[in-house]
Amino acid sequence: MPELPEVETIRRDLKKKIIGKKIIDIRVIQKKSIKNSHTHFIKNLKNNSIENISRKGKLLSFAIKENKSNLLIHLRMTGQLVYYITEKDVKKNTRVIFTFNDNSQLFFNDTRRFGYLQIVNEKEKDVAFAKMGIDILDKSFTFEKLQRLLKNKKRNLKSVLLDQKVIAGIGNIYADEICFDAKFRPDKNITKLNDKEIKKLYNSIIKTIKLAIKNRGTSFNDYVDSSGKKGNFSKLLKVYQKEKDHCQNCHKKSIKKIKVAGRATRYCGYCQK
Repeated sequence: MPELPEVETIRRDLKKKIIGKKIIDIRVIQKKSIKNSHTHFIKNLKNNSIENISRKGKLLSFAIKENKSNLLIHLRMTGQLVYYITEKDVKKNTRVIFTFNDNSQLFFNDTRRFGYLQIVNEKEKDVAFAKMGIDILDKSFTFEKLQRLLKNKKRNLKSVLLDQKVIAGIGNIYADEICFDAKFRPDKNITKLNDKEIKKLYNSIIKTIKLAIKNRGTSFNDYVDSSGKKGNFSKLLKVYQKEKDHCQNCHKKSIKKIKVAGRATRYCGYCQK
C-alpha cells in the first residue's frame, strides 16, 4: 500500500505537471472507483482546472479552481496516478482517465479496486482530513506533540505508529523501518518509553520518512510515481521483507518475522530492545 512518502512523491510530481491545465475529458471505465454519481463527478471536473494539490496522510485532495470543490483520491492498496504527455493505451487495471487541453493524460489505475475518487465540497474535505491524526510533515508535528500523543497509551509501539487517527501516513513498511532505526522492538509497550527514548523515536520517524521521500518511495509490486517509475527506497530497507537475512547493523543476528498489531513485522532481536 502506498504510504506517506509514496503519496507525497506523487503530489509533488503532479503539482508540476497538471496545475492550471483544463480538463477537457473524463473517461470513467470503472464506475465503482467513483464515490459520486457519474453525472455529478463529470460535471464538477469537465472544463475545469486544478489549482492546488494537498495531502494529509495517504489522502490526496485536488482543489478545483472554478467551482471550489475538491477531488479526493485515495490509492488504498494498489492505486496509481500516472501522467502521460502523449496518449497511451488503456491498461486492464485503468479505472479513470483525465485528458487535459494539451492532450496530456492522467491515468488512475487500480488492480485490486480498493482505491477511490470522490468530489466533495470544502467542508467535506475538512471533515475527511480531521478524521486523521497529525501528518508527519506538518510543522506542528514536534517532539512535544509526539510526547502528548503517546501519553497514557497502553499499547505496543507498532500499533500506535499504524494508527491513522494518531499519526497519519505510516504503514507497515515504514513502521518496521522506524522501529529499527530507533532500535526499539515493534512490540515494545509505549508506557516503557521515557522522554529520551520518545525523542529518539521522533527523530527516527522524521529521518525515515524524509529519506524515503528523497528516494521517491518504496516499490515492491504496484507503486510507481507519476511517470510510471519505481521508487528507490527499496534499496535502503533494513528490515522490511529482510527476514532470514543478517542484520545490516550488528551482523550477528538474522532478521526475525513475527506478528504485531495483526501485521507481519520484522526486527533484529539483538539491536532492538
